[in-house]
Amino acid sequence: MTDKHLYLSLIPQALIASMLKPEEFGSYYAVGTKVHVQGEAIFFEVDPKFRSDDFPFHLIDERCAPKPDGSPKNSVYLSIYRVLSRVPVAALGNLYLVTNDGKTLELRREEYSPSPRERLHLYQEFCPITPMVASRLEPHEFSDFITNPKNPVHVPRIVFSELNLGELAENPEHGSVDDIPYSNIDHLRDVLLELANNHGKPSKLVLKQVKEGVIYRMVQGGFYVGDQSDFAYYRFPDLAELENQYRGWWRSAQVTGLE
Repeated sequence: MTDKHLYLSLIPQALIASMLKPEEFGSYYAVGTKVHVQGEAIFFEVDPKFRSDDFPFHLIDERCAPKPDGSPKNSVYLSIYRVLSRVPVAALGNLYLVTNDGKTLELRREEYSPSPRERLHLYQEFCPITPMVASRLEPHEFSDFITNPKNPVHVPRIVFSELNLGELAENPEHGSVDDIPYSNIDHLRDVLLELANNHGKPSKLVLKQVKEGVIYRMVQGGFYVGDQSDFAYYRFPDLAELENQYRGWWRSAQVTGLE
């Protein structure tokens, strides 16, 4: 019998049951069908034993069944609203990054160790909000800060990646921007300089929303999900791994995101 999987999609936010394996689901979800819109996808595989009264899990047994022709059921939507905040970090399994032509990269949860080197950071947030934010905080600190209910602006749980700043991470005023594809570099420099000179403010908005998509080729370090009680790190492969072990995905990912 075909296994039933549970996926937490971030783009868009949804909890979905499916008979497809992660790679098959990624291709289906990104490339699209007659009722699907093509585009990149990021999703977690959720522990299939996870249950909560917040979601209609009875629909899995009722609707997640083979089609009349015997083919697997692609998707059964269990929720499309405030999903991330209602699925604990402990229930999240592997993270899957899908390019807009359906190639899927699997990332496993790993132990996180913060870098001792002080520098500026640039984060792309995916869920439940989607801005680009510059910060003096390393990823775990940033997660703690943005989910702290004592702060006027906060969210219950956050998923984000760190983006490469190149020389701007340590020298925002004069650092080279030759390999940085972000739009409005002057604005980015101004934001980073303000953070470097104003230690009373840990983070500052760069873009309200990243409209150009997921900037896979600029990811540095990895992807993170956290709240006030838990934090998970998914390491992104280094360049050698991408070019050798994941060449097909990497070639596709390099044409995704900001131009």
